[in-house]
Amino acid sequence: MIAGLDIGSRSIELVVLKDGEVADSRKLPTTFDPVSQCFRLLDGLRPASLVGTGYGRNLIQRLDLGCVCTTITEIKAHALGAAHRFPEARTVLDIGGQDTKAMSLADGKVLKFEMNDRCAAGTGKFLEYTAGVFQIPVEEFGPYALKGENPPEISSICTVFAETEATSLMARGERPEAIALGLHRAIVKRTANMLRRVGLNFPLVFTGGVANNPCVLALLAESIGGEIGRDILVPDMPDHMGALGAALHGHNAAGDAP
Repeated sequence: MIAGLDIGSRSIELVVLKDGEVADSRKLPTTFDPVSQCFRLLDGLRPASLVGTGYGRNLIQRLDLGCVCTTITEIKAHALGAAHRFPEARTVLDIGGQDTKAMSLADGKVLKFEMNDRCAAGTGKFLEYTAGVFQIPVEEFGPYALKGENPPEISSICTVFAETEATSLMARGERPEAIALGLHRAIVKRTANMLRRVGLNFPLVFTGGVANNPCVLALLAESIGGEIGRDILVPDMPDHMGALGAALHGHNAAGDAP
């Protein structure tokens, strides 16, 4: 049994492989005590090895599980997970809670990548924060934005400046749905530029929690000229791709154990 643990800024995902197949998957919010959350996720499991990824990956050394514990980068983990799920993948886009990663692949290996990890601009945290301005749960923000028409141009996707801009647009009488759509467009514009810089080729696999946002997905397809389901592929449980890739790395390195 091999376990992969993706310790992100907002959530922690676990994927367990047995005989090379997914046997279990779990998810919890990171909270302010990620070590305790990791213990909760691993409750009842005795993996032969554990591979950590994500910004908090080095925390697995503090778990003291009595098994081999190693780490890999988020780039490698998402590439492995995406290529396993879609062997034909040529590009991977991961938008998580606190960063955005774009990478080009060949035969499942990363050729080039770019990562935005300096601020929350254009990430899940940005969407969560701006959804709060509209007093809408982040899970409902994408469908809400899809109702918008004639979105205003949002000049900044800095979290603080975007809130100020959205509030100003509301005061001028812009419809909230249109402003929400404009915020989503600003994210996608930035993301599409990242993809082009790493060398966009289809199929593109969209991973991370933001892949569940239907507005981001629709605008991305429009921006890069791809068809959802053919050129742009979204795996089931896209936020678990990093954990899956970590588990696959452990399986490939050591072989699965009962």
